[in-house]
Amino acid sequence: MAAAPLLAVLPLLLLAAFLPSPTAAAHSSNYPKPFPPVAPLHLQALRHQHHQRARSSLDAKYIAAAANSTAAKPFTKHFFPQELDHFTFTPNSSMVFYQKYLVNDTFWRRPGGKQPAGPVFVYTGNEGDIEWFATNTGFMFDVAPKFGALLVFIEHRFYGESKPFGNDSYKSPETLGYLTSTQALADFAILITSLKQNLSAEAAPVVVFGGSYGGMLASWFRLKYPHVAIGALASSAPILQFDYITPWTSFYDAVSQDYKSESLNCFNVIKATWDVLVERGSNDTGLLELSKMFRACKTVKSVYSFQNWLWTAFTYTAMVDYPTPANFLENLPAYPVKEMCKIIDRFPASADIVDKAFTAASLYYNYTGSETCFQLEDEDDPHGLSGWQWQACTEMIMPMSISNQSMFPPSEFDYNDRSDDCFVTWGVRPRPHWITTEYGGYKIDKVLKRFGSNIIFSNGMRDPWSRGGVLKNISSNIIALVTEKGAHHLDFRSETKDDPEWVIEQRRQEVQIIQGWIDQYHQDMAEMSS
Repeated sequence: MAAAPLLAVLPLLLLAAFLPSPTAAAHSSNYPKPFPPVAPLHLQALRHQHHQRARSSLDAKYIAAAANSTAAKPFTKHFFPQELDHFTFTPNSSMVFYQKYLVNDTFWRRPGGKQPAGPVFVYTGNEGDIEWFATNTGFMFDVAPKFGALLVFIEHRFYGESKPFGNDSYKSPETLGYLTSTQALADFAILITSLKQNLSAEAAPVVVFGGSYGGMLASWFRLKYPHVAIGALASSAPILQFDYITPWTSFYDAVSQDYKSESLNCFNVIKATWDVLVERGSNDTGLLELSKMFRACKTVKSVYSFQNWLWTAFTYTAMVDYPTPANFLENLPAYPVKEMCKIIDRFPASADIVDKAFTAASLYYNYTGSETCFQLEDEDDPHGLSGWQWQACTEMIMPMSISNQSMFPPSEFDYNDRSDDCFVTWGVRPRPHWITTEYGGYKIDKVLKRFGSNIIFSNGMRDPWSRGGVLKNISSNIIALVTEKGAHHLDFRSETKDDPEWVIEQRRQEVQIIQGWIDQYHQDMAEMSS
């Protein structure tokens, strides 16, 4: 039985674009409005409570996948005693929770030899279990031997096994109030500093890596803690997806362009599906017929469950439109958008339009053919909503609207509606401009040109999150590496024999730049000691 994907893990896999919430249907014509970012990114993800209720089973799935991968990419699990609040001196601030991190020292050049200690490569964890990100960041394992690097993957507070209040961590704003990006960055800084001291590797340079929301954190970490990390590789990091910096329609316009570039017929079929779907699902008879067509495990109660199921498949497939087979979200073939459009185009023109869309979307959920039915509506998750839903209602406000040119139903974003929705859910209101106040974003080229250094922003233009990323070089050492056919943090995936030359070249450039940072660091250290 195929459960819907854990949308909050991307995003902005991660963090991610946001699916409409069925409860918003009353606000805009016949369609629910897109609920602005709950993800990265790795991401950032799409917001949809129905999918969130699948969290427990999917977490187990990802942890199992990580365990099965340890033979090829071994790591040991550790826990670090971390303070709850780094920015106040209230009685609760010194409360300790245990933050998980993973270590691979297979290729590390330890201190004390003839050569300097190898660098410490740190992955700044996203909104999910750190094992999932570690096993999907094969690039770090691939390059560790060349650098003699120690690999460290740090889990983000309030995710995985790093929940300060255990199962009560998501219980209320009183506990979730400690879940912020600034607290997470401080966690990383303290853990890295302590780990280096314990390993007698204080002089080892640190480079941080992150994809999607983790990429945002990596770039922000370099800006906020330049004394801890000498550089950052931020892959698919939409740090400009805030305020009015990036056009609000850009995400879904990009998704639509991915499909249109493969087949205009494919684009038109998907675009026409939504009206037909809503009309058919307007009564119980229609819902029963759609449940049979969609091979639902049980009769679906809301037409928006069908809509969200399709929406998720088309959006996530665009994000992970990799040139080689992959199983980051689901098992998918190479160039899955092309394959989806081939499915649609093989149908006769007179065929049922919803059936065309369903069959194409099934590629995402059931490429292996192992699923006998699909779970479109799930039971409640006893752990409640994920931490990313909180972040998307407090500081991670990424406005998204849908244009008439998109293949999705048109919709507008409104800050006031967003604030009201969040207040109803959590009892708090967002600070929609906090991210650009804390980390910047406006005129980033002018600001970082004189202030920042040693950051790589990598993006693939098939990834809709790329539109909110840095796509042009800012200076000689804040570099944008952009690939026309790349997808969501594709460069972080393990190398394969089938990788296109442009992916190989992108990774080669990343390695060369990072080597330059490390060489300059050692040169500077030598000059200081002479």
